[in-house]
Amino acid sequence: MNTYTKNMTEGNELWHILRFALPLLIGNLFQQVYNIADSVIVGKFLGKDALAAVGATGSVTFLFYTLCIGLSIGAGVLISQSFGAGRDKEVRSLISNSAYVLILFGLMLSAVSACSAEGLLKLLGTPQGILPDATGYMRIACAGTVCVAAYNWINSVMRSLRDSKTPLVFLIIASLLNAVLDLLFVVVFDFGVSGAAWATITAQAISAIGCIVFAYYKNKYFRFSKYELKPNCRLIVKCITTGVPIAIQNALISVSMVFLQRAANTFGETVMAAYTVTMRVEQLIQQPFQSLNAAVSTFTGQNTGADKPLRVIKGYRQSLKAGTAFALFMLVMFMLFSEAIVGLFVDDAEVIKIGSSALKASACFYIFLGLIHTTRGLLNGAGDVGYALVNGIAEFVGRAGFSTLLMLIPFVGIWAVWGTTCLTWVLTAVMSLIRYSGGKWKKKKLV
Repeated sequence: MNTYTKNMTEGNELWHILRFALPLLIGNLFQQVYNIADSVIVGKFLGKDALAAVGATGSVTFLFYTLCIGLSIGAGVLISQSFGAGRDKEVRSLISNSAYVLILFGLMLSAVSACSAEGLLKLLGTPQGILPDATGYMRIACAGTVCVAAYNWINSVMRSLRDSKTPLVFLIIASLLNAVLDLLFVVVFDFGVSGAAWATITAQAISAIGCIVFAYYKNKYFRFSKYELKPNCRLIVKCITTGVPIAIQNALISVSMVFLQRAANTFGETVMAAYTVTMRVEQLIQQPFQSLNAAVSTFTGQNTGADKPLRVIKGYRQSLKAGTAFALFMLVMFMLFSEAIVGLFVDDAEVIKIGSSALKASACFYIFLGLIHTTRGLLNGAGDVGYALVNGIAEFVGRAGFSTLLMLIPFVGIWAVWGTTCLTWVLTAVMSLIRYSGGKWKKKKLV
């Protein structure tokens, strides 16, 4: 077996999943250093209005990023199932053809998103006072979408081959570099909010390039023949049709976050700053769940390719228990330390008060968040990618509907912003469990 691949079709299920998820978790935590470093440095050195400007762009830039992420996940599902089935030549052809799809798509999104930045922020109702900073930040961040596409493509490919350690090394280097560049561009060179965006996309590009070059020299599945490098219409279409439902799911979730951002914007800069902080913390807390999601997806993909459905079910159930344990642990942590956590981002007393209360309320619903990610990982890995679209619609309807409803209730007030997220988690988790229990995913094998 190649040093940079692992077969997950034999041995203890939970051990495979957790052993694979741990490097993913460390990498995802370091990746969040990108956003956290931006928020902390901008909030501490430029003030709450600048922090609100960065936060105002988050849901929109994530919309463009997540389209690339969805296509990457689709490619990873195909590669993991082919790998589990022992089809080495098809694995190599899928790697090269998925690269063509992701890079071209990333370039297109970079151009579209950068050009439409100001118009989208105005559509969101971004306050005029922070609009120039928000527009500058978003244009730079969106221009780097192709870097996000390249990084997520190589990361998804390596994960599908059960190598979660190689991307981790380059991500740690890039995260540390991002923090240094943040200080350099924002504090030393006084580039303002735009400096934080430049730091982030520069670090992301370095991480992607480094990982791709290393994989080429060290992983046998990147040693392509001329035939395997040749564009293959069948595989390109397969990558697109598998990835598009997941990409649309992610896009719908992102659009639903735009609705929520708009709701937060109506309450002014203080609530916007508090919302920005809680979103940054939530992104951090989601990383263990997302790591479990990716691990379960790869585990399911390889075992589906190897025709071992009972092994898939056993690994899923064990993963649910691990996710629930983490959710309960974080509930205790936020009940004890939420004010101190929010205080790391900003010094404003009102922002700290609102943000800490929001974190405590949200933590009560983390069990549902764990259910969503674990079940979504199994369904995607099994090839049930069509349901991803249904799941995305559920999140969209939940956030759009609950935010509208809660804002009409006078005594709810600003808490409609965070209440919407919690109720949406419950709705999506229940729907995901219903899909899993129905068993249709067992017949969705893609290879």
